[in-house]
Amino acid sequence: MTARVLCFGDSNTWGYIPGAAGHPRLDFDERWPGVLTRLSGVEAVEAGLCGRTAWFDDPRIPGRNGLAALPGILAESGSLDFAVVMLGTNDCKTCYHATPELIGEGLERCLDLIAERVPAPGILLVSPVFLGTDVWHPDKDPDFSPASVELCRKLPQTYSAIAARRGHRFLAASDYTEAGCWDLEHLDTAGHFRLGQAISAELNRMIPDFPKF
Repeated sequence: MTARVLCFGDSNTWGYIPGAAGHPRLDFDERWPGVLTRLSGVEAVEAGLCGRTAWFDDPRIPGRNGLAALPGILAESGSLDFAVVMLGTNDCKTCYHATPELIGEGLERCLDLIAERVPAPGILLVSPVFLGTDVWHPDKDPDFSPASVELCRKLPQTYSAIAARRGHRFLAASDYTEAGCWDLEHLDTAGHFRLGQAISAELNRMIPDFPKF
């Protein structure tokens, strides 16, 4: 039986390529869900969206609230065996005035919904890659600030504590890869591969706990 894995995230799950014309998305085999599929033999159910937050409403672009979108995503995803959740980068934008605790609260509400479909030990919570020190410069992404950079660096500790309390697995993407030099925010092809490797290794450790696989 092939395990089905929900991959719920933002542009670093969607595979966004900054500045690319026409088709600004990496191919499936290059995105980390595709790498996960290739290395672990699972079926990735992709649910990434550029600009998605854990639970904040983007003041300029509707439909970016992850918590609001989840019921529909779960309804259309069919049966799920595992879930990988990687959100938080966009929640660090200056306009949300967030704290690690506030981001964590929104994330937990998302996890509550996912846990209705996936057993707690089958959920892997991933803290995002760190924003680059100069990501907020005008030629990069001025939606961020120096405070955003520091906020993002506090998320692994917050997420690790959430995962431990809830019985989920945890992985810090920043331990395995980093944002590409093109905008100091998004993963490049090599970054997606390294993240996909790390998630695949963690998932392979999780699967033996579920006898049907």
